[in-house]
Amino acid sequence: MAIEFYGIPNCDTVKKARVWLEAKGLAYTFHDFKKEGADPARVASWVEAKGLDTVLNRRGTTFRNLSDAEKAAIDAGDAVRVMVEQPSLIKRPVVEREGAILVGFKESEWDASF
Repeated sequence: MAIEFYGIPNCDTVKKARVWLEAKGLAYTFHDFKKEGADPARVASWVEAKGLDTVLNRRGTTFRNLSDAEKAAIDAGDAVRVMVEQPSLIKRPVVEREGAILVGFKESEWDASF
């Protein structure tokens, strides 16, 4: 079972999720948005599968610091481009495994999925 894990290493939620995976003995490949960036096609597939409101992190400082033009671009359907340019806008972590996608870390959801 290949687990692809996307996030930012210093994010507290990412840290919790990584600890959870390691405690379960589950190996994963970590993709660091800060070092590797975000793939536009992959981000688009997450938005298509889970919806923009699930994938876009509107609660963080990065979103609050967006210009009005960038917020308008998100609302106008250009969210993927903005998220790729600023991966901190992607809710973390995102995990892909066996065709399933998990966005964010909720232990009960992860217990049910794994």
